Amino acid sequence: MKKTVRDIDVSGKRVIVRCDFNVPMKEGKITDDTRITAALPTIKYLVENNAKVIIMSHMGRPKGRPNMEFTLKPVAVRLSELIGQDVKFNSSESVVDDEIKKVVSKLKDGEVMLLENTRFRKEETDNDEEFSKELASLADIFVNDAFGTAHRAHASTAGIAAYLPSVSGFLIENEIKYLGQAVENPKRPLLAIMGGAKVGDKILLIKNLLSKVDSLIIGGGMAYTFIKAQRYEIGKSLLDADNIELAKELMELAKKNNVKMLIPVDTACAKEFSNDSEKKTVDITDIPADMMGMDIGDKTVALFEEEIAKANTIVWNGPMGVFEMPNFENGTRKIAEALAKSDAITIIGGGDSAAAVNQFGLSDKMTHISTGGGASMEYLEGKVLPGIDVLLDA
Repeated sequence: MKKTVRDIDVSGKRVIVRCDFNVPMKEGKITDDTRITAALPTIKYLVENNAKVIIMSHMGRPKGRPNMEFTLKPVAVRLSELIGQDVKFNSSESVVDDEIKKVVSKLKDGEVMLLENTRFRKEETDNDEEFSKELASLADIFVNDAFGTAHRAHASTAGIAAYLPSVSGFLIENEIKYLGQAVENPKRPLLAIMGGAKVGDKILLIKNLLSKVDSLIIGGGMAYTFIKAQRYEIGKSLLDADNIELAKELMELAKKNNVKMLIPVDTACAKEFSNDSEKKTVDITDIPADMMGMDIGDKTVALFEEEIAKANTIVWNGPMGVFEMPNFENGTRKIAEALAKSDAITIIGGGDSAAAVNQFGLSDKMTHISTGGGASMEYLEGKVLPGIDVLLDA
């Protein structure tokens, strides 16, 4: 475990906090403030405990140079509304300059300021030592609460920790608690549900989980590679051709490890990759040559629901089909509803799964929704995340 803000005296101290405020924007307006609200417990704790709070984040991909399309000013406005006090914001193309240092030096206990987009400097993604030192010079303590970027060794996520006492915020604490517990000390049976497009993207994750889970459900686009590996024809369905043999190996590994692996038995097919395409549901043995699988069928839904009902811990990463299209959302929706009804600990591994759960209005029925798609996947793979590794051990 890592130390958190609770384990360090912040009163009267300048505390620099790395948040993940990479929020979606449209015409200068924030369209989803989930990532901002996720950081509120840590920010409010610091304010209430009389810290001088300096927040930093990236947004988008300005490619290492100032680009006001990616300014954090709208975030400062929204954060001010959410915490009920003014958040100071001085836009600086260099993120840290003499003017910023002056504002920091005048901060009073409990006040909050936000720095400009850290990726306005190319040194950020290079994890440049000098830029890390510039950021560290603003504060007495570093708090990392940006789980979504914890798998990146950047100046503001990892480099800065070389120069300041470094602890986690509450968001990262929760991520470590739920994701770590799910794979290291789960309430069994432990079920993993894997979806998404390519087997190749999730090889390490599936291999790691096969040494830990009691059962594994495979759905989404990558299921068709497993179906092909069973020597069935899959028509125009998505195929990760380079990994057919690997799919066979993973099925063998599941048998060897006594893991029950469930693969779709029927699929909703379409002639074209379109919501309005002609569709029909067929068994996986009968996928027409001129059609593509777009979602799991009703028999598969029933099979998967039965397995979900038996589990006490469930980790879900990746949708069951093209849930963005109303005609092919049924499988993903039914799985989300089955998790919502379950008494199990339900952990949603960020990315598309989190988007689906939000879309279906079921977020509040899940135990934990990870804020980091890539980071949660790497954590579940058993990889060391640089932004967490640098923090002080408890």
